[in-house]
Amino acid sequence: MRFRRFVVVLSLLTTTVLLYLLHQILKRRNGDTFNKSIFTPRESPPLYVAVVVCGQRMQEVLVMIKSALLFNSSREKLYFLIFAEERLMISFNEKLNDWRAIRSEFDFRLLPLQFPVNSEREWRNLFKPCAAQRLFLPSILETVDAALYVDTDILFLSPVADIWKFFKSFNGTQIAALSPEHEDANVGWYNRFARHPYYGPLGVNSGVMLMNLTRMREFKWEEKVLPIYKEYKLRLTWGDQDIINILFYYHSEKLYLMPCEYNYRPDHCMYMNICNVSADGIKVIHGNRGYFHSNKQPLFRTIYEAVESYQLGQNEYNEFLVPLREALQDPVIVKTNCGKISKDVLLIANKVFQKEFVGPA
Repeated sequence: MRFRRFVVVLSLLTTTVLLYLLHQILKRRNGDTFNKSIFTPRESPPLYVAVVVCGQRMQEVLVMIKSALLFNSSREKLYFLIFAEERLMISFNEKLNDWRAIRSEFDFRLLPLQFPVNSEREWRNLFKPCAAQRLFLPSILETVDAALYVDTDILFLSPVADIWKFFKSFNGTQIAALSPEHEDANVGWYNRFARHPYYGPLGVNSGVMLMNLTRMREFKWEEKVLPIYKEYKLRLTWGDQDIINILFYYHSEKLYLMPCEYNYRPDHCMYMNICNVSADGIKVIHGNRGYFHSNKQPLFRTIYEAVESYQLGQNEYNEFLVPLREALQDPVIVKTNCGKISKDVLLIANKVFQKEFVGPA
């Protein structure tokens, strides 16, 4: 009798262990969970970076992630939250697991697109496919305290930790941080064309957004977003960005304004240099309106291709910085207005990667 009980108990324990191991294997195939990641509970939480990808934007997202890892010289813990179409999941998973074998300081999670059930198609196609997903992050990422949201056409030219430090600059009421849409009223879009309220004198650009998700949940962010959309939907041009502008028009005390070098765009240099970049140079560059893939201002395409060509694990100085320096000296770039800010593009890279040069002088 005792032996039979022993066999039953042993069988139950064995089954439990096997089911647990199977669960862990399946979980790791799709990136880790929020509460049990590769980072131990005693360590400080990672820096969360959220992005939404649909259509043909997968390569842009991979290049964005590579740029974050490339400039992560202090090996801060990074955690990428990637909202993607189902058909992209396998490719993302394979590539990012390959990179994680090279750079173990980051982790990722792939999440399905999630919109309000009653109006999913409408939200999914607002402005650009899936762009409105960001509006619902506070409720979806209910266990995450804070995150940096970026558009797919963003490249980091500085450590993620650099922009993350602005969270510490928030006062007691601020829930998010954005950069101005423009610096010059003469060529601003919102002050000349918007048919709805917007933040400040020139509006804000939503391509790079620090989100204190805990405070946004307490503020009941989504309960305020939905009525704004219903009232202004026929007057929106830039989709979710317009909704964000309207919300912060009515709640301006909730927004922290970041300098333009944390969301540097072609509009800052294509006519004249209107972003007074600090002594530290451009921190985050935004190739909106397809500028990473066009020759209108070739500086943007050149930076994108330099990051895309770099292979993680290679020497950053020899295989990224030197080729980029040389490429930016091309007369085609030098003669353009944006070509004049090449030195600002290279400032942080020169500081970060010069020390790691181990090749011949």
